[in-house]
Amino acid sequence: MSHFVLEIGTEEIPARFLQSTEKELVDRFTALLKENRIGFEKIEAHSTPRRAILHIYNLDKVQPIVEETVTGPAVNIAYDKEGKLSKAGQGFIRGQGASEADIVRVQTEKGEYISVKKKNGGRKAEEVLQEICPQIIAALPFPKRMRWGEETFAYARPLQWILAMLDNLPIIFKVGDVTSSNQTYGHRIHGFGPFVLGHADDLENVLLEKSQVVCDAAKRRQYIIDTANTLVAELKEGAKIIWNNDLLDEVQGLVEKPVPIICSFDESFLELPKQVILTTIEHHQKCFGIQGQDRKLLNKFLTVLNIDPEDIDVVRAGWERVVRARLEDARFYWKEDLKDSFEKWVPMLDSVIFLGPLGSMGDKSRRLEQLCGWLGEKVGLAGGDHLDNGVLLAQRAGRWCKADLMSKMVGEFDTLQGTMGSIYALKEGWEPPFAMALSEQYLPTGPNSLLPMSDLGACLSMADKADTLVGCFGLGNIPTGTADPYALRRAALGISRILLEFGYEIPLSELFEKAYSFYAKDIKWKFSKKETLEKLLEFCQARLKHYFVGEGTETLVVDAVMNGKDVKGKFEADHVWATEKRLNTLKAFMRNEDFTANAQVLKRMTNILAKAEHKLSCTYKTTLFENDAEKELGKAIKAFAKDFDANFAGNNFMPIMESMAKLRPFVDAFFENVMVMAEDQKVRENRMNMLFAIMSRMNRMADFANLQI
Repeated sequence: MSHFVLEIGTEEIPARFLQSTEKELVDRFTALLKENRIGFEKIEAHSTPRRAILHIYNLDKVQPIVEETVTGPAVNIAYDKEGKLSKAGQGFIRGQGASEADIVRVQTEKGEYISVKKKNGGRKAEEVLQEICPQIIAALPFPKRMRWGEETFAYARPLQWILAMLDNLPIIFKVGDVTSSNQTYGHRIHGFGPFVLGHADDLENVLLEKSQVVCDAAKRRQYIIDTANTLVAELKEGAKIIWNNDLLDEVQGLVEKPVPIICSFDESFLELPKQVILTTIEHHQKCFGIQGQDRKLLNKFLTVLNIDPEDIDVVRAGWERVVRARLEDARFYWKEDLKDSFEKWVPMLDSVIFLGPLGSMGDKSRRLEQLCGWLGEKVGLAGGDHLDNGVLLAQRAGRWCKADLMSKMVGEFDTLQGTMGSIYALKEGWEPPFAMALSEQYLPTGPNSLLPMSDLGACLSMADKADTLVGCFGLGNIPTGTADPYALRRAALGISRILLEFGYEIPLSELFEKAYSFYAKDIKWKFSKKETLEKLLEFCQARLKHYFVGEGTETLVVDAVMNGKDVKGKFEADHVWATEKRLNTLKAFMRNEDFTANAQVLKRMTNILAKAEHKLSCTYKTTLFENDAEKELGKAIKAFAKDFDANFAGNNFMPIMESMAKLRPFVDAFFENVMVMAEDQKVRENRMNMLFAIMSRMNRMADFANLQI
């Protein structure tokens, strides 16, 4: 068993490429080694800005030899009339590298054929690696690739070196203009190299000892955290670094030798809002804020160097000078914005285009004003100090929510949109719940991100997303494949998550139809209103299905619930809040011992009804009943229907499943004693209508035929 290591050295690669490159290396080597029948214990990958490293542990040294029988043409084709090999027979053995003496006749269902036994495998691991390494390196996907010099080969950044070793044996191959070897290179400043490796086991130790390069991203990340926390503990009691995990992942991908240092800025900048200071140092400078025990910012920040400088004070002063300039800009924008107000910014939205034919941001804000008012009424929104009417408060939030786009601060720091609106609303004296709603309008930002905390914020978020979805779908801007430039998948899921969390009983179709109604009548849509809403509902239900599956529910169960329809064929998934309850009910009921028997009965009824030649109805005539089993089922259906209708209207789904369980013995007796497909047409249709009276209701719960029982 051997250890193989591959190191791809490059010029600095963007941090966002590193994680995906590690995964691609592991996946592609795993697939090709299995294809070549080379066994191994595990594969792992590490990376820094200048190198991607792959380790394969306990790699088989040789392919196993496999003997297989290769069948050729039929005997009557392989031999001529004189019993000699025909051209077909000769071609077969020649293609297999065999001789006539190797031929074995085999009897099959189709007749007698010739075959030969062939041995495959036995290739050494180094031969296979020499073949697949350049293939994999050349095929690694990157968002952007580049070429250099006169080379036609393209990679994320120019290749500098490739190290490939199987134990102590260099694996030689060429990629672009670089030939692999047993040499590696270290940190640009702290030990550049080259360093010759004696064994694959030595790579990461050599890099650490010779040039202080930490190859493992997880170790770099933890080193930054531990070292930085030790430094900040010396500042004052209770001081803590404000760790931004996404930023931390990016920063560890920018360095090979992490050196955290603490810097300062003038205390006068603390007059700026906390979010502004953090955005300035995080977004622009890739630094971390520091706060005291009271959670107020200190005039300190943490940065991570990629070198251990000879004079750290000079380097610190350079960082402080750059951050000071950034904060000076932010303070200027802050003071200028405080001279203005929402009353000035709101009319200015008419000068900003929202999306092509959909008008300006001013048009959008007027639509949001109306849609938020409608939503506020639907959810029973309470008023506030400024506007004691909840509907009026929601309308004001909709009209004002985009106004901070006109502020100078958001013009410079676009990630602060919504946040600055909240801050400026507080400055103008609006109550905190109203201000908080302005900052919540963009939530949630992903499948696992925070949701709005207030009803007003939830209404504002849903209105914003519904308006965008309706507009984009009406114009035909529908996501395809991985392309989703307007983040419509995120918007659709965001609405569903809010409906689930807050329990709002607002059908998606009603929300989107209302949003559509507020658009101007002269917009040139690509699709009709009916087509737009149908496509949008289908899209949103697909995102909801994806969400439920992502939460760990079996796909078939989710499909069954999502395909539940009423008697008119309308999907019950339109009611998002109730769909989750139906899903949870079905999952709970599936754990009961008699679930399989109940589901089989439902599937049997579905199969029978599929053969109906008449228009099915829930109405049946008792005068056509011919025996006791039929009469008893008729009575049981009436009780079941009454129970179902009352509970379904109240979203009480477990009693429905229990009622179905009570009904099943009557259905079993019916099937045992009654011929559904009777010769008398009226009797046959009446019996099918009885079953339809059950299934038309149970189909609202789920498509039980979709379950594998």
